[in-house]
Amino acid sequence: MSRWRLITDDRVSASFGLAADEVLAQRVGRGESQPTLRLYTYRPHCALIGRFQTAEHEVHVETCRARGIAINRRPSGGGAILMGDAQLGVALMIPGRRDDAYGRARELMAGFSQGIVRGLNGLGINAEFRRKNDIEVDGRKIVGLGIYRNPSGGLLFHASLLVDIDILLMLQVLNTPFEKLSDKEVTTVAARISTVRRELGGEISLDEVRRRVAAGYATTFGVELAASDFTPGERQAIATLEREKYLRDTWVFQRTDVPDSAGSARVKTPAGLLEVRVTLAGRMLKAVFIGGDFFAADNAVADLEASLRWHSSDSSAVEATLQTVYARRAAALGALAASALTGAIDLAVRRARVAEVRRRSDPYACFVSPGGACE
Repeated sequence: MSRWRLITDDRVSASFGLAADEVLAQRVGRGESQPTLRLYTYRPHCALIGRFQTAEHEVHVETCRARGIAINRRPSGGGAILMGDAQLGVALMIPGRRDDAYGRARELMAGFSQGIVRGLNGLGINAEFRRKNDIEVDGRKIVGLGIYRNPSGGLLFHASLLVDIDILLMLQVLNTPFEKLSDKEVTTVAARISTVRRELGGEISLDEVRRRVAAGYATTFGVELAASDFTPGERQAIATLEREKYLRDTWVFQRTDVPDSAGSARVKTPAGLLEVRVTLAGRMLKAVFIGGDFFAADNAVADLEASLRWHSSDSSAVEATLQTVYARRAAALGALAASALTGAIDLAVRRARVAEVRRRSDPYACFVSPGGACE
C-alpha cells in the first residue's frame, strides 16, 4: 500500500496557505516530496480569488481592508471564495502524468473530489460531484473545486468545504449582481448553497469533518495517510515564495483584460414576477441570479443558475441550455416557462452591454476606475 503524507494545520494566513500548496505541488512534481494531502483552515477571514480573476471585479476591496480581511490569489482557477476557521481547505498534491492537461480538468476534478464525496457520504450527506467544479447536495453547492498543474509536473487539487458559512459576510465581501443587500437577497443565496452543519441539523466539529475527509481519501485512493509536517526545506521554500509572490500586490492585484459588466431585468410572466441579474465577463455569462415571486423548487432554480455559470451569453446558446435543464426539472420549475426565462436573461444581457458601452464612452471613467487608468 502506498503512503501519502497528511498535513493538518489551522488558522494560517492567506499568503502562507497558498504558498505552501504551490511549493508542495512543485516539490512533489520534482520527486523531492511525497504525495501529500493537506487539510487546513485559514485565519478568519480571507477572500481568495481564482488565478485568472481580477480582485476589484470579484471582491469589495475597501470593505476587506476596513475589516482586516486579507485578499489573495490562488494558483488554481475557479471563482472567489471567503475562507476562515469554519471552512475546510483541502489541498492534494500528487505527481501528474504527461496527459494531465487542463483539457482534462473536469475529469481530474471528478476523480480527486471523490475523497471528499466519500467523507461527506459517511456523515450521511448525499453529496455528489456536479458540473465542472462543484460538489453539491440536492442541487446546493457545498464544495468549490479548482486545479493547478505546476511546471514541474506536480498536480494541485484545491477544494473549499463549507462546514459553516456567514452568508451575510460573504455577500458583503464578494461582488454579486445584487444592487443592495436585503433579507431577500441573503435568503436567495442561502437557498443556493449548503453547509455540513446545515445538512446534519446541528453542530459537528471541524476536526471530525477533517477526519472523515482524510478517511475518504485513504479509502478512495487505497493509500495509508501518515501524519506529518512540513520539512525544514519545505518551510524555507514556502517562506521564500510567500515573500516573493503571495505577499506582493503585483501577484494579488493582477488585472485581466476583460472587465465585468452587470445588467438586470424584471418581467411579468403568467407564473409571477421574474427578476434576473447577470454579470458578464466579456461575452461570457459569469453569473446569473434568478428571483421573483413565482413558485419553484429552490434546488431547481439553483440548477438553472449553475448551468449558466461561465456560459456563452448568446441567446440561442442560453435557450439550448435552459431546454436541457427543463427536460429534467420541468415539474420542479412549475409554471415558470423556459421562454420567459430566456427572454429575461437576454434583456438583462443587452442592458449589461449597454451599461458597458456607456462606461467606456465616459470621458471621466479612467479617473474612477480601479488603479486610475483607462483600459
